[in-house]
Amino acid sequence: MNEHQANNPLHGLTLDALVKSLVKHYGWEELGKKIDIRCFNSDPSVKSSLKFLRKTPWARKKVEDLYIATQGSVWKKQDRQ
Repeated sequence: MNEHQANNPLHGLTLDALVKSLVKHYGWEELGKKIDIRCFNSDPSVKSSLKFLRKTPWARKKVEDLYIATQGSVWKKQDRQ
């Protein structure tokens, strides 16, 4: 089980940390374009987003997938430098 978690890029990260990181990287407007959900497009806040994402597995999956893709591109940029 530890081996599985070692390969999990989300291990140890909270949903709060994921959302804040994506907002910092993209901003609310761009994040709302990438993942078209109301909590990102209409009066967005971390608190309202977390409330929605915790109750909506398909939306949470999209956030997790975008975070992994974003981190992958950031890591690739760091490797090239």
